[in-house]
Amino acid sequence: MSRAVRVDVLEGARIALFSLGANRMRTVLTTVGIGIGVATLLAIVGIIQGLNVSFEKQLASMGTNTLYVSKFPWVMMGDWWLYRNRKNFTLNQVEQIRAQSTYLSGIAPTVGRTGDVAFNGEQLSAVDITGTTHEYFSIASFQVTAGRPLTEADDAVTRPVAVLGASVASSLFPGLNPVGRTLRIDGKPFQVVGTVAPKGKLMGRDQDLVVFVPFKTFYSSFGKSRGFSMAISITRTEDLRKAEDQLVGILRRVRGTPPGAPDDFSINRPEMLAQTYQQLTGALYGVAVGVGFITLLVGGIGIMNIMLVSVRERTREIGIRRALGARKRTIVLQFLMEASSVSALGGLMGTIVGLGTAKVLSLITPLAADVQWTTVAGGVGFAAVVGLLFGIWPAARAANLDPVEALRYE
Repeated sequence: MSRAVRVDVLEGARIALFSLGANRMRTVLTTVGIGIGVATLLAIVGIIQGLNVSFEKQLASMGTNTLYVSKFPWVMMGDWWLYRNRKNFTLNQVEQIRAQSTYLSGIAPTVGRTGDVAFNGEQLSAVDITGTTHEYFSIASFQVTAGRPLTEADDAVTRPVAVLGASVASSLFPGLNPVGRTLRIDGKPFQVVGTVAPKGKLMGRDQDLVVFVPFKTFYSSFGKSRGFSMAISITRTEDLRKAEDQLVGILRRVRGTPPGAPDDFSINRPEMLAQTYQQLTGALYGVAVGVGFITLLVGGIGIMNIMLVSVRERTREIGIRRALGARKRTIVLQFLMEASSVSALGGLMGTIVGLGTAKVLSLITPLAADVQWTTVAGGVGFAAVVGLLFGIWPAARAANLDPVEALRYE
């Protein structure tokens, strides 16, 4: 940068700051439009990014190397009865999958229903009653915090024992150790043998409002009409796709699916939920960005209007400076700096308000908020660019004023 340009920049910045300081009320009011746009954009983006982080953690709690096989897909498309009429899985198929899969590290059948769980006069309703085997706890990443998990022996002799989720344990046994006590599940007595660590919510569903009982005990206690699903863990996460392809072949073979017929089962992965979530939030993201851009556009038009008024009010000042030798680029730089400074200041104010709003919402509502610093820098930078673009016309108009006509202006 040459010395002349540096002088122009410094002189333009000094005059721009003096002008902004001399018209504080106008400066503040002009920044409001840009501030509202940036605040709106950052608040919505912050909430969406927070939800993304929260959802990723929730999906991670399901296991990154786990496949879930069932009659129904998690994201259902088409006729519900088509899935409903699929054949149920059998324990023999479970054992054949275990024997034939080269990627599998664990497999557990799971069957469930909702029911009432009661202890000492207290009752919880709509609790997930899950019948499964001992392998499920490692497959689904449940950590035992007290007592023990279910065992093969529990399942073999259909013991009436239960392992409690964190919400059930804290609600029915506040201040007590539930291990060794007897509760009732839909009126039937079960002895508590363990509790598991909390896992939080997944898409609004409390994963801790659950009671695990042995797989065979579930059927002997609550009826044998229900079909079951399977949770399968893969030894290495990078082999998940290969394991899924192999599993499709094994399932078609052991279930006797004719060649050319569609699969009569669904293999579900947590990332399927992530894709559905991204499709839903993608539209919301687009609307939020659109609203923010429109607000910034309105704010930019406001800046241009104010700058045009400023050029008119300072016509004689511009004429005097031009008569004393001020170059056009000095005048242009001055007004561009004024416009971009006002816009950047509005962006900064909007950033503070937007981040504060997102944080308050995360504290008083279930919504999470997490704004990345790149988003903040992008918001402030974009606001400054908006001011710069909308300041070009007023700056050019000021620079092209005829000095003689400007000095005559009243």
